[in-house]
Amino acid sequence: MKMKKIRTGIAVACCLALSLFIYQCKKVENSVANTPQAPSLKSKSLATATGFVHPGILNTQQTLDYIAQQANSNNASRLAAYQYVLNYCNDHSPSGQYKATVTVAGGVTTPDEISFKGDALLCYTLALRWAKTGTASYATTVKQMLDGWASAFQNFNVTGDNPNQAYLEASWAAPTFAAAAEIIKYYIPANGVGGGWTTAENTQFCNFLNTMKDNYINHASDPGYNNNWNISEGWAKIAIGVFEDSQTVYQNGITVIENVLPLDIASDGSLNGEVCGSHDDYVHYQYSLTGLSYAANTCGIQGDLSIYSDSNSRLLSGFNYQYKLINGTVTPPCSPKGNVSNPIWPGINVADRHYNTAETNYIASLYVPDNDGLPNGDISFLCWTNYTHHNVPTTF
Repeated sequence: MKMKKIRTGIAVACCLALSLFIYQCKKVENSVANTPQAPSLKSKSLATATGFVHPGILNTQQTLDYIAQQANSNNASRLAAYQYVLNYCNDHSPSGQYKATVTVAGGVTTPDEISFKGDALLCYTLALRWAKTGTASYATTVKQMLDGWASAFQNFNVTGDNPNQAYLEASWAAPTFAAAAEIIKYYIPANGVGGGWTTAENTQFCNFLNTMKDNYINHASDPGYNNNWNISEGWAKIAIGVFEDSQTVYQNGITVIENVLPLDIASDGSLNGEVCGSHDDYVHYQYSLTGLSYAANTCGIQGDLSIYSDSNSRLLSGFNYQYKLINGTVTPPCSPKGNVSNPIWPGINVADRHYNTAETNYIASLYVPDNDGLPNGDISFLCWTNYTHHNVPTTF
């Protein structure tokens, strides 16, 4: 009789424990479903056999998850930043002008450049939109555009007085195309359905990137400007190297960046060769800072933060110089054209995420893009870092 009571008590206790376990599981599931969580780096960042993390060009599975969760949960600041992505998507359509020869020129933007680089930017914004919504049609449109250019493009034609201009144009366009393709190829949205990137598409797209790299990007340093041209070459090679799982191309890009960094930014942080020289404006030095920030961010994703600290944190010194320019505490040896504080280029959001100093915070507070999310319509670099990087944790 006593043993029967003991067995009955054990059975009741087990039932209570099981009920409590099920209840707690339901509570946890409901909590996860209703509250945006910062994704786990360990669970989703997977390196390939060559050591690369994918997605790994500016954005990762974790950062894209995080901003999508915030936007989809009606976080006001993230939604406001995402609106610029929507604006570009809504204001632009695929050009359909997939040409074998793209005509470019220095100092002016040709119709071909608008089609070429504009499509690259549209691919990127649509990839971000797909990552947020999981809507398959956005990924399909991106792939159609990437396939269109990859199958058609053969070379650049240069007009104007700088015969080297194609080297720079390729260095600007290639990483934007690659960043868009990287998201479609590797990212998995919340609905669990990937972008359906095929082996044939990958082969064709790599051939497209290699045509630009081998014939143009590799030569952007040749003129010896030691400025944003070299930096754009380095950034492009880093992005291409990640996409193609090529350590050789990736490391070559890092070498270009490391070599030019102390030549472009002086030890006191000044970039007078960019602010003055042949430019005399407040634009070109921001090309350098943005290209360097993008290169540093992508390498950081791959586990190498050295560009942020190279040459005694020369990149941070450059942003500190920008801060001084804006506040009038330094005077460049020329009279630059334009407004010193408007527009601000998108690299600041990437740099501020890493450095988070009073100076970078201040510059980032001045970042106000145009309606399409661009710095006064400039289509050189991919943008929308106020959506993808601003106030995104650095823990992943």
